[in-house]
This record gives sequence, C-alpha cells and structure tokens, in this order.
Amino acid sequence: MKITPQLLDALQLQAAKKKKENSTFFRQLSGRDPGKVDDAFHRLHEEVFEEVNCLDCGNCCRSLGPRITDADIRRVSSALKIKPSELTAKYLRLDEDQDYVFRTMPCPFLGEDNYCKIYENRPRACRDYPHTDRRRMQQVLNITLKNMETCPAVFEIVERLKNVKL
Repeated sequence: MKITPQLLDALQLQAAKKKKENSTFFRQLSGRDPGKVDDAFHRLHEEVFEEVNCLDCGNCCRSLGPRITDADIRRVSSALKIKPSELTAKYLRLDEDQDYVFRTMPCPFLGEDNYCKIYENRPRACRDYPHTDRRRMQQVLNITLKNMETCPAVFEIVERLKNVKL
C-alpha cells in the first residue's frame, strides 16, 4: 500500500464515515473470545505491516502528541547528551492532564525523510503505537477506533478484521 498525501486526506474522511459502523463492530468484538480477537489482530497487524512502510507516512509523528513519562525523559535526554531539565524546557510541556507531551507538533525529532532522530530511544507511547499487536485488544478498541483516523495501517487492519470469522 503506497501512502500518499491524498490517501492521508481521504483516510480521515473514510474513518469519519465508518465511525458508527466500526463502533458497532467493536461492541460486537467486546463479546467475543479475547484470545481469538487478539490472535486475529496480531495476524492482521503482521500482514498489513508487511505492506505498509511507516516511513512513507509519518502521520502519527505529525499529528499525535504522545504522553512522555519520566523514564522517557531520562532515556531521551541521555541519548541526546543533555540534562533532563534541558529536554523538558526545550521540547516538552504539561497538558491538561498534567502529563508531559511535546511542546509542538510535528514531533521535534521527526526528520523530513520521516526518520525519527531518537528512534532507538523514542518514548514508550511511540514504541507501542499503533497498539494493534498488544495483548487484550478488547481493552483498547476505543483507541483503535481513534487511531483509524491517523494510521492507514490501523484502518486496513480493522477493515480486514471485519471479514474474519471469530
């Protein structure tokens, strides 16, 4: 799947059009066997990410502000060889929930080529995104619904999941 600006523009519209349908589908998934739901998501995650190159997209890094933990601050500041207080002052702010997030978006560590300048030391929220390969998927279906607006791979995983007998 080739990621283009046009595809990303259409993705948000498609996700909005299918929000009610997908909400209903996810309510149905909530009542299914958790192991089977996880297995299906994980298989489709692997399948779709064989076709999707995140470096063609970078939409998550342009539009989503991950929560940055104290452990993330220590790890990133160490990798950048700066003090945690300097990292915090230069790149982070407290949001309405009193969580650290990036001061600006797109992510200040996203290169023009969509490579992450701190990839090996990126925040945990970035490592875990888009959450379609985690255990207990039924607990994050609301996040998955939201991520369909941002990530073409998540959108495709959910569309394919609708054709899986669980």
